[in-house]
Amino acid sequence: MCDYRKKLTTNREFYPIKDLDISVESDRGRILSAPSLRRLQKKTQVFPLELNAAVRSRLTHSLEVSQTARFIAKTILKKCEGKFYLSEVRDAFISTSEMTSLIHDIGNPPFGHFAEVALNSWMKNKGIKIFDNLIEVDKKNLELKNLLVNDLCNFDGNAQGIRIITKLQRLNLSYSQIISMLKYTRGAFEPKPLKNEKYSYMRKKPGYYYSERDIVSKIKDSLDIQEGCRFPITYIMEAADDISYLNADMEDAVDKKILTFEKVYSLIKQECEKMDETYLLELVEEYYQKAKENESEPYQFNLFLTLTRAKLTHALVEHVSQVFVDNHEDIFNGRFDAALLEFDKNSKYTKAVKVLQNISIEHIYNNKDIQTLELKGQKILSTLCENYKPLLELEAQEFEDLVHGKRISCFISQRLIRRLSSKHIVAYKDSVEKLSKDDIVKYKLEEWYYRARLIFDYISGMTDDFALNEYKTLQALI
Repeated sequence: MCDYRKKLTTNREFYPIKDLDISVESDRGRILSAPSLRRLQKKTQVFPLELNAAVRSRLTHSLEVSQTARFIAKTILKKCEGKFYLSEVRDAFISTSEMTSLIHDIGNPPFGHFAEVALNSWMKNKGIKIFDNLIEVDKKNLELKNLLVNDLCNFDGNAQGIRIITKLQRLNLSYSQIISMLKYTRGAFEPKPLKNEKYSYMRKKPGYYYSERDIVSKIKDSLDIQEGCRFPITYIMEAADDISYLNADMEDAVDKKILTFEKVYSLIKQECEKMDETYLLELVEEYYQKAKENESEPYQFNLFLTLTRAKLTHALVEHVSQVFVDNHEDIFNGRFDAALLEFDKNSKYTKAVKVLQNISIEHIYNNKDIQTLELKGQKILSTLCENYKPLLELEAQEFEDLVHGKRISCFISQRLIRRLSSKHIVAYKDSVEKLSKDDIVKYKLEEWYYRARLIFDYISGMTDDFALNEYKTLQALI
C-alpha cells in the first residue's frame, strides 16, 4: 500500500518536531538561511566568473528548478486526488519537492561541473601518492584503504550536498527532506555498476561519501527505503532540474552574445528537421512569427523565448507528472530506474528535449570562450589543492596537534590551518574523535581520509570569485 504518511515524517536527528506542518516550515527556514545556499549566487551555472547579473548563477537556476518542482508536485496531487493519503500530507509533499530542488546544487564546487574533474584528477594523481607514502598498510587494512581511495577520487556535487546539510552545516533537516536529495543511491566508495546491473541508472554516479554512510543508512531504515532505491520526491526534483535547463542556457547564451535570436531559431529548426521532430518545430514556428511582428529585436527574442518556454514547460510538467502517476508503485518504492523526462524514448516531448540538449552541447557548452574559462577554473582549483598539500603531508599526530592549537615544526601548515573554515574543522574533529586507536593503521587511514575531506570541503565550498582571490593570494600574484 502506497501511503505517503510513512514517507513524509517528522523524524530528524536532533530536537524532534511532532507536528508535520511545523516540521516542514522548520526545514524551509533552515534551508533558506543556510550560508551554502547564499553562496550559490556566486557559483557558476554555465558561464564561469560571470559579471552580468542577468546571466544565471547556481542560485537563480535553483530558484527556477524549485518553482518547476512545485508545479510538478501540484499537478501530481491533482492527478492523484483521493489516493495514497496524499491529501493528508499535501503541504509537506509540495514543500519538500520545492525545497529539495532549491538545494539540489548546494554541493557543487566553483566553476561548474568541470571542477569535479579537476578535484578528482588532482586527488588521483597527487593526493593519493601522499596517502601511499605516509601510511604503510598491512594486509588486514588493505581493503579499507582501497575503499577510501575510491571514495576520495570520486568527488561529486550530489554527494557533497548530502555532506553539507548533515555534517558541515548541520541543518538538522527532517529525514524526508535529506533523503529526497539523494539523486544517486551508490556510495562514492562503491564500484560503478555495469549497464545491465540492477538500478544501474540510479547508481551511475556517487550519491554520498563513506563519511555519510551511517546517516544515509539510518534514514533509509527509518523511511523503509530498500538498498539501491530512491525516495519518491527525488524523481520530481530531477525532472524539474531537467526541464529548467532547456531554455535557460539559450537565453543566457543570447545575453552573452554567443548566439542571436535568429541563430537560435535557425538552430532549433535545423535540429528538428534532422531528427524529424515536429512538435517543437511547430511550436517554434508559431512563436517565431508572432515575435517577428514586433520591430524591436531584443523584444523579439524575449517574446519568442517567453512564449516558447511557457508552452513547453507546461507540456513537459504535464508529461512527467503523468509518467509519475502511471508508474507510481515503482516510484513510491524507489525502484523506477529512469529519469521521468527520459523514460519514454519515443515521446514527442523526449525528442523535443533532445533537440534542445544537442544545440546546447554543440553551440554553448563547446563554445571556445566558455571552455577557456573552464580551463582557468581547472588551473585555479588544481593549484589550490597543491597549495594546501602541506596539511596532507603531516603525520596524524602532527595534524592533531595543529587543529588543537599546538605549535608544530611545519611553518607553512601553521599558517594554512588558519585559512580553513572553523565549521569544517569542527566536522573533522567530530569524525576523528569517534575513531578507535586500537588498530593504529586503521586509525591513520581514516584520519587521513577525513583530513583530505576537510581540504576538499573548504575548496569546493568556495565561490568563483573567492577561489580566484585565494589563488592569487597564495600564488603571490597580487
